[in-house]
Amino acid sequence: MLELETLRLLKQSEKSSVSLVREKGNGRLLIKKVLNGRHEACLALQGCAHPLLPAIYEVSFPEDGTTVVIEEYIEGRPLGPELPERQLLRAMRELCAVLGFLEKHGIVHRDIKPSNILMAADGHIRLIDFDAARIARQELEQDTVRLGTRGYAPPEQYGFSQTDARSDLYALGVTLRQLLGERAQRPRYRRILKKCTALDPGKRYQSARQLDRALALCGRAPLIGGCAVLCLALLLSLIWRCARSAAPEGGLTVLPAPESPHWSGESGIARWGNVPESGSNGEVGYHWKLYRMDTPTPPGPDAACYQEGGMHGNGAIDYAHSTYEVNLAEALLENGYYFFSVCAAGDGLRYADSPFALSDAFLFTGEDAPPLPQPKGLTWHHLDASGGEEQLYATWDNLEDYADDESFRVHVYDREGNRVATNIWTKAAIIKRGHNGIQIPLSRLAGGGSYRFTVQALTSRPNQYRSSPLPSPIPDNLYSPWFERAQDETQNSQKSAASRP
Repeated sequence: MLELETLRLLKQSEKSSVSLVREKGNGRLLIKKVLNGRHEACLALQGCAHPLLPAIYEVSFPEDGTTVVIEEYIEGRPLGPELPERQLLRAMRELCAVLGFLEKHGIVHRDIKPSNILMAADGHIRLIDFDAARIARQELEQDTVRLGTRGYAPPEQYGFSQTDARSDLYALGVTLRQLLGERAQRPRYRRILKKCTALDPGKRYQSARQLDRALALCGRAPLIGGCAVLCLALLLSLIWRCARSAAPEGGLTVLPAPESPHWSGESGIARWGNVPESGSNGEVGYHWKLYRMDTPTPPGPDAACYQEGGMHGNGAIDYAHSTYEVNLAEALLENGYYFFSVCAAGDGLRYADSPFALSDAFLFTGEDAPPLPQPKGLTWHHLDASGGEEQLYATWDNLEDYADDESFRVHVYDREGNRVATNIWTKAAIIKRGHNGIQIPLSRLAGGGSYRFTVQALTSRPNQYRSSPLPSPIPDNLYSPWFERAQDETQNSQKSAASRP
């Protein structure tokens, strides 16, 4: 039990009292709440640490029928309409992250409103006041206690049905409308607000993740006109040519740093502007570094990286927008804030590596998340030349178990255990290209022989699922059957010619 000294009463009502207290010995400021009734949700929250929630240190249930909660004191101010639009959207997306976390633990806040969302000193929100929170129970038709703030609470919170995660999204919509003020009439917000506050929960966003994606699209700057784009492209081209011509004779031109490195929503996917001049042998190349921080403060120039690696590929992932991406979710192991930096790799002949460019922060809370299901029913799909161009695909049976942004890493091995080919596609790419699998370049198997493959599913939902495990050594049940590949005709004819006198 913490030894506490009461400093002052902050709030008193028929249902609760809130006091500012100080822990004896170290002087730490805390909040003490005495709530009427038994609040099981507070006990559940004690074991659910999240950077955007106040830490709960003690929960007790005295014999007088109350619940006593000792929690972290958060210094900050409630959200208000004076927030700039960009900052407000960021705050709402952080709130989505918190609500997604609570949804995962079956907790409904039931009192989302501006006064319960604090902007803390570190520039990030904290969701407070769980006095009305409850643990959702599917067997109940309606809430046993009707709590919440009128005007923000959805209809089901007043006895029409049971509240769930969608109830908090309704209140978030009302909150967003109030904070936006006149800006709420803009078309890009009207659709979101209408869906958030639908009277029928089935017509609302069904998860905080869905709402977060909608807000992410809202935050994108409007596209500029085609003429302006062309002028900008010509200007950048001129600057780039001037920079190249100014390079010292006999020296290497430093590549431009990748533009706009950023995390793609909550997917754990890192994206940046493609640099076509990077890499070598017709493939672009990059070096990346991953940083883990306990706070959202960006790492300094001398900070030690968490992991690092290099990559190369055939070009931009999204040719229309010239972006490149890599799924780093597998590298997210400990809860915290993650940043990545990336540089364009030079070929050492004409170009030198670019400077590193730093991304925004990604809040990872999925340290204890369950793994994705293992790909099952691995098999080869061979299209022989009689039906057109010969093609070979690595396929599996349970593709429907994964989200569209989930990606799959296929490794192909020969009889000696040598890895001869690797390819990575997303589920969306697999569906778009058909054949229900990932194509394996036949040039990698041109020598003939026997081949088998493994598949690892890489999550795009790192706060909900981890990537599927692939143990070392890999057991036989995680391999496909063997595929027998005849030596191609070109090599056979070359061998025949070499054997003739």
